[in-house]
Amino acid sequence: MKKLLPFILSLTGVVLFCFLTLRTGIHPILTSLAKIGIEGFTLLIISQLAVNVLLGVAWESSIADIGFLRLTFSRFVRDAAAACLPFSQLGGMLIGIRATTAGDARHTTSGQPISWTEGIAANIIDITTEVLGQLAFIIIALLCLIGQADAGRFIWPLAAGIVLLSIGMAGFIWTQQRSGNVLQALARFLSKHISADWHDALANNSENFQHYIESLWDQPVRIGLGAGLHLLCWFGSALLTWLSLILLGAHCSFFNALAIEGAVCGIMSAGFLVPGALGVQEAGYVALGELFGISADISISISLLRRGRDIVIGIPVLLLWQLYEFRQLRRS
Repeated sequence: MKKLLPFILSLTGVVLFCFLTLRTGIHPILTSLAKIGIEGFTLLIISQLAVNVLLGVAWESSIADIGFLRLTFSRFVRDAAAACLPFSQLGGMLIGIRATTAGDARHTTSGQPISWTEGIAANIIDITTEVLGQLAFIIIALLCLIGQADAGRFIWPLAAGIVLLSIGMAGFIWTQQRSGNVLQALARFLSKHISADWHDALANNSENFQHYIESLWDQPVRIGLGAGLHLLCWFGSALLTWLSLILLGAHCSFFNALAIEGAVCGIMSAGFLVPGALGVQEAGYVALGELFGISADISISISLLRRGRDIVIGIPVLLLWQLYEFRQLRRS
């Protein structure tokens, strides 16, 4: 069942995507996308790149001893893998850890080499601060939904999801600070899915792993700054949705776009095991779009534009990463 689950989830996502596309009609979707033009799509890509760089800033603000360029590149690789490859978000994280530690230039600002245990800890901290920012973003989106006609069918599930996510994050943060054995078990799980050498190295570095992640949590101001900057990045994603709506010819305020993006983020978080959130993302945009009077063809177009941005940015990033890995392999 463990081996079949990814295929089942992928197939379910494909079926849902095809159903929504066929129900809406391919021609209306293509007509909506044609309104964007090359100039509009280029503007969206540039805006997405700005948000991605800000994500690197948010990561670097939480971890001072790893360089900004390395963290930003690792973040690009992690997002590209999750968006362009048939992996869940967990798969993207594993590749992001590899990118954080790969190459000869894998050193901290103090000149010390970055071990893979530090790479795992760094990625865990970044994901933690990102989810903290996302949690605040979803709460703000929920407030924007209040008072909207027929919003009750989204408000209560989102409120329940916020409670569950808050409990889960509180437990995860407590685990990082108080329960070394549990966190080391997580590191072992991650290492088994990347390299046998990493698994062997863990036996000799488990204490270093726990010490490093605790040292990061000993700087709460940096953690808070990272979460705040991640919240700003989530606002950037809402701004991209609003810009997409304007380019598609829809009439929607920024706060409505924020409500749509925040609720869709909550829905995608619930379906994080589906590779690329295929079908889940489209269903979220269609359902939230109907709430604000946005037609299904425009809602699906927003989702396709988002996927298009991810592919246009992600494929070159993955090719550059593979070229970098190949050059390092040849040198060794």
